Amino acid sequence: MVRSFLGIWMTISMPIRQGELSALAIPTSAAGVSESHWVRSVGTGRAHAKSILLGEHAVVYGAPALALPIPQLPVTASAGWSSGPAREPGGVSFTMTGSAWRRVGTQGSEGLRRMVAEFLAAHGGAQGPHLDVIIDGAVPPGRGLGSSAACARAVVWALADLFGHEVSEQGAFDLVQTAENVVHGRSSGVDAMAVGALAPLRFQAGRARELSVGCEGLFIIADSGVVGSTKDAVGLLREGFQRHRGAQESFVRRAGELTEEARLALAEGKPEELGSRLTDYHGLLRAAGLSTEGIEALVDAALAAGSLGAKITGGGLGGCVIALTQPERAREVTRQLHDAGAVQSWVVPLKRTAHHG
Repeated sequence: MVRSFLGIWMTISMPIRQGELSALAIPTSAAGVSESHWVRSVGTGRAHAKSILLGEHAVVYGAPALALPIPQLPVTASAGWSSGPAREPGGVSFTMTGSAWRRVGTQGSEGLRRMVAEFLAAHGGAQGPHLDVIIDGAVPPGRGLGSSAACARAVVWALADLFGHEVSEQGAFDLVQTAENVVHGRSSGVDAMAVGALAPLRFQAGRARELSVGCEGLFIIADSGVVGSTKDAVGLLREGFQRHRGAQESFVRRAGELTEEARLALAEGKPEELGSRLTDYHGLLRAAGLSTEGIEALVDAALAAGSLGAKITGGGLGGCVIALTQPERAREVTRQLHDAGAVQSWVVPLKRTAHHG
């Protein structure tokens, strides 16, 4: 049965660490502020990374995409009030920290700022005290792992927690999409949904359903160390479509076929077929000019080490490779990926869903 994102997302609040509290300079109470608007002094929210199995780029044109949540790479946001001569009422400051950024840095993308402004306008906080937002993340930016969407989702839930407001999943999705459309241009919505998913999902035209999984294995995600740009990749692909009549239709049709074949292989417990479809989809992206020498070296290394399939994951022009591997080959695949230039890697288990026994 098809489920919307309403049944897939889940709000999680986590305790804020002491180091985050000291960095925020948040008041210990909301004295002098109407309790009808301000319920807490600190709000927290959480999201995680994602990887696209198949469907990159074509999903923007209405084709399906398969996405894998990566809870091993979390993002936690903490939001609170601050005051002082440099803290203008109604303003917002961002501090980014955690392993993804290597060091603490104060910044905030235009997408996040616009999203926060929309939240405050909708929930009566536009004229309130200055907001300090800490985003503590393990998702490396610019790698096709949904860093921007995960940050935005975590911030939405942190603000909802801070203000004590109920935010619908539709409302949260729309807010994340506000940030994503600024960051990436036209955004399909798959990232906004997948960074809160609890299981692999199929996404198409704004709707998602959990995938049936009939086999087990491991996905190894290898970081090339090169920052990609989804916006640049989208532009490059669009230019190619404009130069060659029928190119867009051919790309979207083939992408949809491969994605559907992969979905069936996953449901029927055929990992070899799933792996082949991954590699075939990589060929589609490579032919469109979205691969790089570094990415090709990682794909070749994964296949040479015995992976069932490997491809770019995400926008391309850098970023990460994802490889489907049997558990007994995982150590060798990981070794060869690092020998080929991967700067870091993560292992994400593929687990059979309950109704497959």
